[in-house]
Amino acid sequence: MKDKISTNREGQVESMRSYYAFQAKIYDATRWTFLYGRNTVLKHIPFPADASIKILEVGCGTGVNLRKLGQMFPNAELYGLDVSGDMLTQAEKNLSDYEDRLTLLEEPYEKGNKYNGEFDVILFSYALTMINPQWQELLDQAPHDLTEQGVVVVVDFHKANVETYRKFMRSNHVRLDGQLVPYLIDNFDTKYCKIKPGLVGVWDYMMFVGKKK
Repeated sequence: MKDKISTNREGQVESMRSYYAFQAKIYDATRWTFLYGRNTVLKHIPFPADASIKILEVGCGTGVNLRKLGQMFPNAELYGLDVSGDMLTQAEKNLSDYEDRLTLLEEPYEKGNKYNGEFDVILFSYALTMINPQWQELLDQAPHDLTEQGVVVVVDFHKANVETYRKFMRSNHVRLDGQLVPYLIDNFDTKYCKIKPGLVGVWDYMMFVGKKK
């Protein structure tokens, strides 16, 4: 199994675009089998259902989470970023009834002043373990793009408990090294944090909600 963890930003973006050119067509039919915790973590977003909030999902994929968030928060503005145009094509179809409050952008989430305190929620769902090597940079940027009461929400793989599975996931661009949780706890005011076993304990996944410090 060839290790495909990226070592530079440009290579990472191109790898994701190439990888999802095909995967976008089968993503929703296959990923439910191991992307645990997505619905659970959204229930811990600390805003009332009628709140007029702005939500950004980084690596929004086919829009599954944004659709759920649109149902949970009917007054929310929804923003989705993804580097894969193929995934966004699927998202546009899945979110066609949210057009009046939806913005989808084919671009990476990056360090800078583009959003500057604009969002109440920034969601990373099974994205950070695929964003290599700059995942820490994106978490450092998130507080600058959150409102004063805003939260970062993360659900993702935590670590592999079987070495062959760790190598298999690295061959599919995914890190399972357990680094996310300690970094989030150190850099955000933790409101919710759980680590739970995935399928038959082969891997663990994590869920986190935190405010900026």
